Amino acid sequence: MKRVVVGLSGGVDSSVAAYLLKEQGYEVIGLFMKNWHDDSVTISDECPWLEDSNDALLVAEKLGIPFQTVDLSEEYKERIVDYMFNEYEKGRTPNPDVLCNREIKFDVFMKIALSLGADYVATGHYCRKDTTIENGKEVHRLLAGIDGNKDQSYFLCQLSQEQLSKALFPIGELTKPQVREIAAEMELATAEKKDSQGLCFIGKVRLPEFLQQQLQPKEGIIYEVTPDLETYNSEKPQFNSVKEQLTYEAKSIAYRPEMAKVVGRHQGAHYYTIGQRKGLNVGGTKEPLFIIATDVESNAIYTGQGHNHPGLFRRALFIQENEIHWVRTDLKLNDGETMEVMVRIRYRQPLQKATLHKFDNGMYISFEQPQSAITEGQFAAWYIDDELVGSGVIS
Repeated sequence: MKRVVVGLSGGVDSSVAAYLLKEQGYEVIGLFMKNWHDDSVTISDECPWLEDSNDALLVAEKLGIPFQTVDLSEEYKERIVDYMFNEYEKGRTPNPDVLCNREIKFDVFMKIALSLGADYVATGHYCRKDTTIENGKEVHRLLAGIDGNKDQSYFLCQLSQEQLSKALFPIGELTKPQVREIAAEMELATAEKKDSQGLCFIGKVRLPEFLQQQLQPKEGIIYEVTPDLETYNSEKPQFNSVKEQLTYEAKSIAYRPEMAKVVGRHQGAHYYTIGQRKGLNVGGTKEPLFIIATDVESNAIYTGQGHNHPGLFRRALFIQENEIHWVRTDLKLNDGETMEVMVRIRYRQPLQKATLHKFDNGMYISFEQPQSAITEGQFAAWYIDDELVGSGVIS
């Protein structure tokens, strides 16, 4: 019997994952990760992890599997929370869920599981894995979940072949309603439980308030840029190379106060992200304002009216050499090579047709259609059919 450690989160997905593995004849151990209990960072009076760990325990008892809690809050603070604050301070928008999978679930947690003699680690992610042989070598493929509404392959876009080799995703072949149905049939305590919102593991948190714990408020100006700004309609220069053109298309516009008018004030540019609409508290515009740029140096926010504002769109993005990650290392591009792929630049975004262009200093992704709100610090993930083959941090 192969031994599997399941990350029981106290939610319905991991509960059903544990049940399915037991049905498949694995020896299953349930492990709950306690990743946050810093009361100095008061987020709300609710204590989500206590409730979640109780639910996880109830599920383990119902399934008759051993259960224990591991406290990873120190590693979590160091690898996720500190990193987040750091990125926001630089004016970038990190994705804590992607990091949490790479750094916590499939690293720190996985090492604990392996020390318990586990052959595999399983989670309740909606994605699939299969293993093929390429050139005589085992290759693990990360595939989208069957449920298009819930596919979570994007959150696993930073996993390595080694991590995938030890990972199991038991519910990847199911839809969310099927998972709930199984949980109800088995009378699992989590069958009716709502999906958790908020930061991976920190629970019920509103991000600006959380960030304010560390990043000091700093009053600045909100500017509005009109869509007829000359920069948007200026002639494209003549390019001497593909790289020159891609550099031009990936570059964000450097806005200055004289290009815009003052429409309000904010509490700190580092709390905001490109494409954001809520939380600006500026009224009286015909269409809602969207953030088209933030400048943490001058503490300014630039906005434009409506979701079709030209300031929101770019045709290309750049990923620095050290930020490129191939899940499928055998498909890695060499300098000068290109690859046709489908890309998403945020969770739940429909896949977009694009081309990867590899150069010595990194990689450009050029899109068939201009993309809205390409955001520095987020992950771009590229797919071939339903397989996620690589990802990188947008720079």
